[in-house]
Amino acid sequence: MKIIIREAKIIDSESPFHNKTVDLLIVDSSIKKIGKSLTNSENSKEIKLDNLHISQGWFDSSVSLGEPGFEDRETIANGLNVAARSGFTAIALQPNSFPIIDNQSQINFVKNKANGFATQLFPIGALTKNSECKDMTELFDMKNAGAVAFGDYNKSLDNANLLKIALQYVQDFDGLIIAFSQESNLKGSGVANESVVSTKLGLKGIPNLAEELQIDRNLFLLEYTGGKLHIPTISTAKSVQLIKEAKAKGLNVTCSVAVHHLVLTDKKIEGFDTRYKVSPPLRTETDRKALIAGILDNTIDMITSDHNPIDIEHKKMEFDLAKDGTIGLESAFGALLTVLPLEKVIEKLTAGKTTFGINKTSIIEGEKANITLFNPEGKSTFAKENILSKSKNSAFLEIEMKGKVYGIYNQGKLILN
Repeated sequence: MKIIIREAKIIDSESPFHNKTVDLLIVDSSIKKIGKSLTNSENSKEIKLDNLHISQGWFDSSVSLGEPGFEDRETIANGLNVAARSGFTAIALQPNSFPIIDNQSQINFVKNKANGFATQLFPIGALTKNSECKDMTELFDMKNAGAVAFGDYNKSLDNANLLKIALQYVQDFDGLIIAFSQESNLKGSGVANESVVSTKLGLKGIPNLAEELQIDRNLFLLEYTGGKLHIPTISTAKSVQLIKEAKAKGLNVTCSVAVHHLVLTDKKIEGFDTRYKVSPPLRTETDRKALIAGILDNTIDMITSDHNPIDIEHKKMEFDLAKDGTIGLESAFGALLTVLPLEKVIEKLTAGKTTFGINKTSIIEGEKANITLFNPEGKSTFAKENILSKSKNSAFLEIEMKGKVYGIYNQGKLILN
């Protein structure tokens, strides 16, 4: 495929063309030439879009799809198409399917299912068998099959010794451990953030302490063992501070925050709408502002949509009984631009590649073309017709968004909305 992308403003701090408006000639999946008013001498397809901006392709470090086992929630094929149209050239797939992705054959299954798509899929292998937090899986076998990290989605490992052994073991092959942090006894049967809102609604609360105590323990273990630890979807002000202090000590720790924790607060649950039931729960405005500050000072390494499709039968029910989770791919960029500057959004949607060992390509001549196309201007309200996922459990419905994703170019394929 030969295409010329016309008048695109490049947002890529690693490129000499950063903040410059240029044309790009892409031939056979590589960027052949970048410059002003390139001549179309080879009858290339031309792409020209309003206020076009491009960046390195975005990466989402936490995406659940469902297949195998929960295809009614989402399939790999449709999920990758949703990701592409949402601006993501790569996703890390959580292991919470049925069966759980806890061995090399399951890693091979999802990788084979993802062949031929513009958006690349990088599987996360379960840390424990069947994600039951009891026995460690064959981590080295899964690493060799293509797993980029190991963790049990939204399950916190109570067994400190098991996490210690895992952190020690993966150092032999430079593996990454993911430790969702929520102390189970402190969480108890809580379903919402412990606050004035949950008390008023009569909902059992999950205190900030449940997250913070477990993060503190996990960081203590990391300091003892060494190795690499990733703490996903942190949600409290104290969590940001704990990770900041750990980084200052020189610990090899990274963390992410979900889009919904940067944009929404627990006030959203006042109508008992289960679309806002997520894990960890939506917190207070104080926490939200601290998370924004953590992004701006780079304590928080990356932003994830934490995309988690849930079928209607498990969402349209009493708040206490409904499953946690919201879809987030389609709304991620537009929601983030309402709370963060453009360059910081792009930085945090691409930085995760380094942590997960995924090749990072800058926008320079001779480099592989792995780019996201978007317009950072304009406002719109996120509506049902904007949802491309099979499941419709979005916490962002009727929320004002900024900007627009045009699509991606990756793997020699152009996907445009």
